[in-house]
Amino acid sequence: MSLTLYLPLDAAALALGADEVARALQTEAEARGLDLVLKRTGTRGMVWLEPLLEIEENGLRMGFGPLEPADVPALFEGAFEDHPKALGPVEQIPFFARQTRLAFARCGIAEPLDLEAYRAQGGLKGLDRAMTMTPEEIVAEITTSGLRGRGGAGFPTGIKWKTVLEAGGKRKAVVCNADEGDSGTFADRMLIEGDPFCLIEGMAICARAVGADRGYVYMRSEYPQAIATLDASLRIAREAGILGEHFDIEDRVGAGSYVCGEETALLNSMEGKRGTVRPKPPLPAHKGFMGRPTVVNNLITLASVPAILSEGAEHYRSFGLGRSLGTVPLQIAGNVRRGGLFEAAFGMTIGELVEGVCGGTASGRPVKAVQIGGPLGAYFPRSLFDTPLGYEECDEAGGLIGHAGLVVFDDTAEMGAMARFAMEFCAVESCGTCTPCRIGAVRGMETIDRILAGDPAAPEILTDLCETMRAGSLCALGGFTPYPVESALRHFPEDFAPAREAAE
Repeated sequence: MSLTLYLPLDAAALALGADEVARALQTEAEARGLDLVLKRTGTRGMVWLEPLLEIEENGLRMGFGPLEPADVPALFEGAFEDHPKALGPVEQIPFFARQTRLAFARCGIAEPLDLEAYRAQGGLKGLDRAMTMTPEEIVAEITTSGLRGRGGAGFPTGIKWKTVLEAGGKRKAVVCNADEGDSGTFADRMLIEGDPFCLIEGMAICARAVGADRGYVYMRSEYPQAIATLDASLRIAREAGILGEHFDIEDRVGAGSYVCGEETALLNSMEGKRGTVRPKPPLPAHKGFMGRPTVVNNLITLASVPAILSEGAEHYRSFGLGRSLGTVPLQIAGNVRRGGLFEAAFGMTIGELVEGVCGGTASGRPVKAVQIGGPLGAYFPRSLFDTPLGYEECDEAGGLIGHAGLVVFDDTAEMGAMARFAMEFCAVESCGTCTPCRIGAVRGMETIDRILAGDPAAPEILTDLCETMRAGSLCALGGFTPYPVESALRHFPEDFAPAREAAE
């Protein structure tokens, strides 16, 4: 008798014991004389249920999790039906059922290096269509879709591609920014480990649109599983003729500098230089990698392209809110009951996501704040939980959506300490190119210490310092650090009050 099971090989699942569960499954199957086919897939994104085992029954994938090796014998004894950790159909789990999956539609379904399975699930349909279109038609389709950069800036993708298409030069490049350094973000890693051919297809479509002959994926060294998966998928794509003579992709691994998430610092790192920010102009679209016109897009931006080309721009733009069109992979982490990746159309409110979909805090205490957009994102208090998750909507509320990472805090969090941490983070990660970031962050820590010590003049000084950093920094590291600092001070002033000495 043959038995086919599905278990993630995603880094989060591995960290939670997926390999140990896999060994237990193999051991139990051998003891029972069963021929076990264990397919290692990407994750479904429901991290609190990992390791999540799936078995297909009557066309439905039934789930069990979170599993431990000790749970395995009972799975076989109950014929994979009656088990304390049975979850029913995976796609009917409320967290999953409420999603609109476009970029992550295939994640967790098949083995990530199975190219035939990728084709069977609609993969390469977008590239096939792109090969019948002119570069101008592809750029027009992306422009019509309303796709914006998912790395945080939200710049219209079609405009960037059009600029590179029209730029002079015999050689052009496509660079995928997968330097995922924001706290609470993991979508880039999750997609590479679960559906790498989606990224390859998106980059190949971009290359045809702008006339590029080389592509590069820049990742950080902390992602060994993703690096290995990407390298293997690139070899398979070359053997299949998807990559090769006219366009090829290679990976570039950085040392993990946060500032290398900024596109010009990333390009310097790729060129073997110190990862420092370049003044603009020239823009990378005119003079980027090795002086060539270069498209630099976030991984999720490029992974959204195949769905746009396969289903059409109008289908993609039918999702969303205002100028925030399509879907966004929201990554929820921190003190949260149900954390993971939740892809949905722009427009869901913070409160609906954090308290409705994710069930509030893991500690059971009230949610105090949600930081959106990584370590440089603003803290949203409960009074702003009716804010829709969209670029302009978050901006109007005093924050930014960034790479769509949300970190949840309960009412024990000290926001004065968190504001100081933001300045400390900036000071440690600064590349040192500009004074507002390099010196301002250090002065920021000192000024917050003065506020916490009770200096009445310090809040005004901090406000002036934040304005200088915002207006004078060369890149978003110094320019966005005021978001967490000012939002913490504005919404949680009581956390900046001097600590009272205990009564004698």
